[in-house]
Amino acid sequence: MLPDGARTLIAGICGSPPGNEALWLEALTHGSTGAERDYQRLEFLGDRVLGLVIAEWLYELSEAAEGKLSQRLNALVAGSTCATIARGIGLGEHVHLSKQARDDGGRDSDNILGDVMEALIGACFLEHGFAATRAMVRSLWIEVVEGKTGAAKHPKSALQEWAAGNRRKMPEYRLVERSGPDHAARFTVAVAIKGVGEAEATAGSKQDAETQAAAEFMRRFG
Repeated sequence: MLPDGARTLIAGICGSPPGNEALWLEALTHGSTGAERDYQRLEFLGDRVLGLVIAEWLYELSEAAEGKLSQRLNALVAGSTCATIARGIGLGEHVHLSKQARDDGGRDSDNILGDVMEALIGACFLEHGFAATRAMVRSLWIEVVEGKTGAAKHPKSALQEWAAGNRRKMPEYRLVERSGPDHAARFTVAVAIKGVGEAEATAGSKQDAETQAAAEFMRRFG
């Protein structure tokens, strides 16, 4: 049975109260609980639905070339963006986690929040169909789509172009450290360009850490 707070949240973002409560409970359940069903399958589905909704939206909004559209798409569906949306609706307090996962900061983990946000999209798609899910995503993502998320050049691309323009070797990334439990892992990555220097960053995924390290490198040396 869904708690009242979760039921209210779902009704608010979907426009109608949850019908199949077991489906929505699954979307809110983390694997650390040991439950028979957790959010991973719904996350897989929701990730694809989100990508289609955002791609269609960007196609409507812009006459930009494929490369620019892909750049914005990747930024708008990134786990960090999904986590930001999740925080904005107070999703963290409704995620079912084990005590250990809660103690480890799981309710504010980018990885967990981003995954659960996608799982909710998957659940909405299964219960209400594509049109309702499109409406939900457009309502939740309106500020980041109308803002500049993804409009600037991706830091890794910018760094690679900077290296080529300055006749330097291509950036080399290496994993410095992986820490924390699997559900709230932290990755420290370093990026270096021979003869210039090195920068490090830590994030909830290796990809995000590489992105932040590239941005820090450009801040310091670019």
